[in-house]
Amino acid sequence: MSTLFLLLHIGFAIFTLGALTAAMMTAPRAIRAKNVPVLRNVARTIRIYGFASLGVFVFGLILGIVLGGGLLGQWYMSASMTLFLVGIVLLFIIDRDLHAAVKALESADTGDDAQVQKARITAIGGLLALIWLVILVLMVVF
Repeated sequence: MSTLFLLLHIGFAIFTLGALTAAMMTAPRAIRAKNVPVLRNVARTIRIYGFASLGVFVFGLILGIVLGGGLLGQWYMSASMTLFLVGIVLLFIIDRDLHAAVKALESADTGDDAQVQKARITAIGGLLALIWLVILVLMVVF
């Protein structure tokens, strides 16, 4: 049974977090090009994969319970779960900024070209990718 949960945990991590990170990295380019349809598609992709990435957390938690409740008490598991929850909060901020960028680019005001949102999405997206890497190191090394 633990093998099934391990496969689901790793599968969700590969297929959701990888696509999510790739989509986040395309958002600044779409804002720079002022391509609103692509930006809307990127926002939808991030929302869908962000929701699906909760499967990584859920199956990881179930795996920790199946392998023994004491495993969840380890420091690296607590750090990984905390970092993952911080990552989910950062995804909400990115989603908010993407919607603000779409509104800014759709508005008749040509002065607002969503540069503030682009910078914030770039910075938070890079931080989020770093968080995923730290979690990966914690899970592999320990």
